[in-house]
Amino acid sequence: MKNNKKCPKCGSNNIVSIQNDGHPDGTYGNNIMCGATVLSKVVFVERYICCDCGYTEEWIDKSNIEMLLNSKKIKRT
Repeated sequence: MKNNKKCPKCGSNNIVSIQNDGHPDGTYGNNIMCGATVLSKVVFVERYICCDCGYTEEWIDKSNIEMLLNSKKIKRT
């Protein structure tokens, strides 16, 4: 949905995005805390929502992947 502006579930183009406002508590969007405190090492998550069927996608900027991989709080599956 982020790249082609179309829902992969229903085909709608009635898509909205919620961009994180940069606040560590995730006021608008999702955050993944990778550091020891709320203010350190926060990965912001962009959310895309289809307004017709409710399907959602979440995206993380590629520049933050290394922070996730190096975090002791994240478990690999």
